[in-house]
Amino acid sequence: MTRILFSLAALCLFTATTVTADDASKGLCAGDNISMFLVTKVAGAEDDGVETGATTCYRCKYGQRPMVMVFTRSTDGEVANFVKKLDSTVAEHSDDQLKGLVTLIGGESSQLTDQAKEIAGKVGAKHVPIVVAKDTDNGPASYKLDDKTAVTVVLVNHSQVVARHDFSADNIDAAAVMNQVGEMLN
Repeated sequence: MTRILFSLAALCLFTATTVTADDASKGLCAGDNISMFLVTKVAGAEDDGVETGATTCYRCKYGQRPMVMVFTRSTDGEVANFVKKLDSTVAEHSDDQLKGLVTLIGGESSQLTDQAKEIAGKVGAKHVPIVVAKDTDNGPASYKLDDKTAVTVVLVNHSQVVARHDFSADNIDAAAVMNQVGEMLN
């Protein structure tokens, strides 16, 4: 009997470890803590106290506040429309202290900076900073962003992931994301 209980306990422990390892390989999942990462501000968020060209950690700056973090390898498709919607949603929920951040990744720093300036010109974001990650290839290593995904949206509250969405640049479900933002804030 002891041998059977020990075997069951070992099997449960192995299964739990396997599931955790599988989840970790998929990137951020609901309930995961988020870590700091450095970015360079290119545009947007006119009154956030960060100068254009400055390096900072917005994740750190925002602390425990609810936030929508967008990591994008593309400024094509629906990306600009989504950033506009995010900017207006952050403005609408300023009393809830909602924050947003659009981080360009997936290329050389100078190329990403040019893309950030281009999308900033299209969008005119006033409440959401548009930045370039210091880890330009794939964003923050601890976030384990899929290098084949064009746009990853991470909803965070109290420094923990509430939800993560992966999209192509042409198929961003802004309504679903903003509905989850509303649920997160209530």
